[in-house]
Amino acid sequence: HPKGQALLEPGGWLKKDALNVWTVGLTMCFGIMGLPHILMRFFTVKNAAGARKSVAYATIIMSGFYIFILIIGLGSVALLWGQPQYYDDAGKLLGGSNMVALHTAQALGGDLLLGFMSAVAFATILAVVAGLTLAASAAISHDLYAIVIKNNKADPKRELMISKITVVAVGLMSIVLGLLFETQNIAVVTAFALAIAASVNFPILLLAMYWRGLTSHGAVWGGALTFALTLVIIVLSDSIWVQVLGHETAIFPYVYPTVFSMPAGFVLVVLFSLLDRSDKAALEKSRFDGQFVRSETGIGADKAAKH
Repeated sequence: HPKGQALLEPGGWLKKDALNVWTVGLTMCFGIMGLPHILMRFFTVKNAAGARKSVAYATIIMSGFYIFILIIGLGSVALLWGQPQYYDDAGKLLGGSNMVALHTAQALGGDLLLGFMSAVAFATILAVVAGLTLAASAAISHDLYAIVIKNNKADPKRELMISKITVVAVGLMSIVLGLLFETQNIAVVTAFALAIAASVNFPILLLAMYWRGLTSHGAVWGGALTFALTLVIIVLSDSIWVQVLGHETAIFPYVYPTVFSMPAGFVLVVLFSLLDRSDKAALEKSRFDGQFVRSETGIGADKAAKH
């Protein structure tokens, strides 16, 4: 490899700007804790012990997956570098960086392993898309419409209709975004969701568990403004402002906005909660102690539903 031993040295982000390391670390660490399609899986177990067991298994599986990324990455360099059939006339990898794993599979096991890996990738994509679509549909139709807007008095038929509309809207939006980001590194683009989750969902979840001053209005308005802020910063970053929109230089110089947007999320949620003087806010604050006891001990918590 042209880089020689430098290929095994710490990444260029650390040498360029330590703040980039922080923002990537915060995104990966706290983003996972705020992903809705992962959090909703806690509702599939019958008690707290089952939830902890599920988290332990998931952590082991994900840790193994991340270790394999390192091994496969170095293996890909050894197997693909200098093999002209995997590069175009300009010297770029066919299909871009997103095709590295499939090219490595073909180089290692021929068309048989390539077909197997392609099938696995396709099945994984379907599973992830299904989970994300369900999470979006439930969030819009149930959490936002039925609970927040209609105060638990929504018409079930209308709620179902909104759920179906959401599924179609999310699908169409995903197709459009997929076409726009076709040539982008999928790992970077996927982590944008982690950045949003770390900036918007994680502060609300943490404050809901440990701060009695949180109110519904604070969570909704603070979360909405943080989401808008995070989205704007992502658009102004190199991945979109330069590589997708075609500008010469990025307005926001870092890969992810989390090091700035996550503290902003905490500040905005706390600020709007403190400004909320409604009777509903007072009621929510008075219920915190009971909620805290149930969350820490399980005493008084509802029994698991039987389906």
